Amino acid sequence: MTTAPVETTIDASVLKGVDTLFDGYAQLTPTDTLLVIYTPDCREQASLLILAARDRGVATTALGMAPIEDPGFRERLKAALPSRDSLTGRLVIITIERDTMSHAPILRHEVDVYSDQVLPIRIINGSWDFFRLALGPTPAELSAINAGLLHRFLAAKHLAVTTSSGSELEITLDNDRYRWLSNRGVWRPGHFVILPAGEVATYPASVTGRLVADGAFNVNKAVQLDARLGENPLTVDLKDSNVVSYSCADEKIAKLFERCIQVDHGNHVGELGFGTNTGIDDFVGMNSHINERHPGIHLGFGQHGQLLDVVDYYTDIHMDLITTDVTIHIDGDSIPLTSRALAPSTLPHPTNVSDEDIDSNCCGARTPHL
Repeated sequence: MTTAPVETTIDASVLKGVDTLFDGYAQLTPTDTLLVIYTPDCREQASLLILAARDRGVATTALGMAPIEDPGFRERLKAALPSRDSLTGRLVIITIERDTMSHAPILRHEVDVYSDQVLPIRIINGSWDFFRLALGPTPAELSAINAGLLHRFLAAKHLAVTTSSGSELEITLDNDRYRWLSNRGVWRPGHFVILPAGEVATYPASVTGRLVADGAFNVNKAVQLDARLGENPLTVDLKDSNVVSYSCADEKIAKLFERCIQVDHGNHVGELGFGTNTGIDDFVGMNSHINERHPGIHLGFGQHGQLLDVVDYYTDIHMDLITTDVTIHIDGDSIPLTSRALAPSTLPHPTNVSDEDIDSNCCGARTPHL
């Protein structure tokens, strides 16, 4: 199986996604200054952002960068950044990359001088599919959806999980020990906004049963495979969060998973995640976070998102296996929670969870191919 071709048509859904990015996420106004930073594989998407912003009367500058390693990037960034005194509004920075998230320490250092006058938005999996699928709900809507789930999960001890593909999982939670993460696209001063958004996740105390991943995979390595699993689901049997056996009719997918779980701690479930982006109604061929935000459950094998003094192992592999849907009975409740009925809640977003933020370079191109 090879990587599916990338759709290159700019249609109404793409333009709508641009509007949501500018109006819902950046809340861009003509008094703001926009800096679009892009890697070569996202040149076309960056060009659309620049043209659309200028049509809105926003002063806009573009800056190219090489992913992960770019010795001259810091100096070019300094030259492109406006002085704080020259700003009439905010400085909005949008970085867009396809497979990577690069130069985070440099960006963090250079933008901190702007304090609350700067809004940095970091896009990974930049593509027409990103604009078409991942920018449906606004940050406020995602925050409300995540809030509803988190209020139920934070009070839970046991989840009985099934999917239409045949998954049956018994999951134990320990919310006193393991933190929940919420990715919702809401800006907080001093932090990056990470896109695509729409997920809540934690470290499960224990997972036992069978996962039938019929949606897609997302792995933090550079791979040349179609990430969709609909035609060839990957089945994994688990006991106490460890892989007991697995199978997949696609030999290349099976080999990929085998190589991942052979890495130290790669056979252990490091993440229990639930996609909450209701705008993502399809899976895409590229290895991407777009698929991970699809409403459903995903288990991440390998690295976790906890502090090392809480979960004391580190590994450089993380492979998410994603389902198309999920039904969850929480602590024996006869009325299940389902991915097909996600809706914003009127409850406030919990304060005792962590919003996702990234201060280091990440994803495929920084590591060898599998």
